[in-house]
Amino acid sequence: MQKVVRDADEAVAQVPDGATIMMGGFGVCGVPEHLIGALHRRGVRDLTIISNNAGTDDHGVGLLLKARQIRKMIATYVGENKEFERQYLQKEIEVELVPQGTFSERIRAGGAGIGGFFTPTGVGTIVAEGKETREMSGRHYVLELPLHADFAFVKAWTGDTAGNLVYRRTTRNFNPMMATAATTTIAEVEHLVEAGVIVPDHVHTPGIFVHAIFAGHQFSRRIEKRTVRA
Repeated sequence: MQKVVRDADEAVAQVPDGATIMMGGFGVCGVPEHLIGALHRRGVRDLTIISNNAGTDDHGVGLLLKARQIRKMIATYVGENKEFERQYLQKEIEVELVPQGTFSERIRAGGAGIGGFFTPTGVGTIVAEGKETREMSGRHYVLELPLHADFAFVKAWTGDTAGNLVYRRTTRNFNPMMATAATTTIAEVEHLVEAGVIVPDHVHTPGIFVHAIFAGHQFSRRIEKRTVRA
C-alpha cells in the first residue's frame, strides 16, 4: 500500500465538511501545523475538532477557529485564544470540556476498542451530569465513553514509507493515542526515511495505524511563553 503523499494539500483532499478530526499537540508542541494549514486553505466547514487545546489566535487550531470552520470543540484547555473565548461567550461554537486525564483515557479507550470506563474524576461536578455513576469499594465513579474520529492528524519527528512513526520528546503527547482512535490517520513528519531504517524498538506508532504520510518543511519552532532574566 502506497502511503506517501506529496504534501499536506494532497493529504487532506478527501476530508469532507462535517468531519470529526483529532489534532495532536500540547500547547504549541507537536502540532500538525501543515495539515491544519491545508485544511484552512481547503475551506472545509462544520468540523468537530478533538484537541487538547484550541491553539493560539494565529497558530494551530486557532487558524480554523478564526475562519469559522469549527462547529464543535472537544478539549481540555481553551486559554490563550481570544477568538475562541469570543465565540464561546457568544454561543457561536459548541464546546465539550473534558478533564485532561479523562480526555487522554477516552482517546486511548477509543483506540483500544474499550466500550467505556469508570473514573472518580468529575464525580459531583458538572462533568458528571447526565452520566451513569456507581459506587465501588466505597468510592464513587462516573462512566466515560471512548472518543473516536473520522481522521487523526498527527505530527512526528521521523517516519518511514511504511508509516512507522517516532516522536521526539514532548511531541509524543497525544499523537500516539490519536493515531489509533481514528478511521484514517494522516502523519506529517520532519524526516521521511525508507522502510527498515527506523529500529523496530524505537517505533512509537506502528505503520498499521497510519494511512498517509508526508514530509513537511519549514516547521515553526514556537515557544508558548518566553521567560528571560532581566
